[in-house]
Amino acid sequence: MTKADLVDKVTALGDLTRRDGEVIVDTLFESVIGALKSGDKIEIRGFGSFRTRQRNARTGRNPKTGAKVDVPAKRVPFFKPSKELRDSVNPPDPAKAKKVESVDPHHPPAM
Repeated sequence: MTKADLVDKVTALGDLTRRDGEVIVDTLFESVIGALKSGDKIEIRGFGSFRTRQRNARTGRNPKTGAKVDVPAKRVPFFKPSKELRDSVNPPDPAKAKKVESVDPHHPPAM
C-alpha cells in the first residue's frame, strides 16, 4: 500500500475531499516523525509502538575494497507490532490448537 492508497482509503471513509485526506495522512506521519525526533515513544493500542533505538559506533568494512570504515553512532526508528496485529497477520493453526475440555468440578464425567 502506498501513501496515495492510504489517502484514498481515508477519503472514502467519510465526506472528505482528497485534499482533506492528504492533510490527515500528512499530519499523522508528521506527528509520528516529530515524536521520534524528540525521543518520544508512540503507542497505538491494537497496532503497535514506535520508538528509536541507539546503535553504537563501530568499525565496518567497505564491501568493494575491504577497507575499514568508521560507522558513527546513530538512532534508528523501530516498530514493534502489538499482539493483536501479530495474531491477525498470523492466525493460529487450528490443527495445532490444544483441545481443552472443561470439566465441571461439581459434576464429574460419568465413568
